[in-house]
Amino acid sequence: MEVTEQEINHLAKLSNFTLQPEEKTALKKDLGNIFKYISKLDELNVDGVEPTYQVFEMENIWRPDEITEQDADREALLALTKEETDHQIKVPKVL
Repeated sequence: MEVTEQEINHLAKLSNFTLQPEEKTALKKDLGNIFKYISKLDELNVDGVEPTYQVFEMENIWRPDEITEQDADREALLALTKEETDHQIKVPKVL
């Protein structure tokens, strides 16, 4: 895959980099070599190989939901806030 000057400029803009012309030339060459190396994976025969979604066995550990008593009650918690409206904590608007 040939890397174009336009693609290098686009990557530099996305990365917020300022590249000198010699850096662009070197990056173009390096990316070309990286893509050539990665393209060797296309030569592999992967018939019958299952895709790998996890590299080791993992599963969710489920526990039953249990409601437990809390030490603080609603009024005690609301007393800690700066402002409340209709028994709810009032917070600044976030956009």
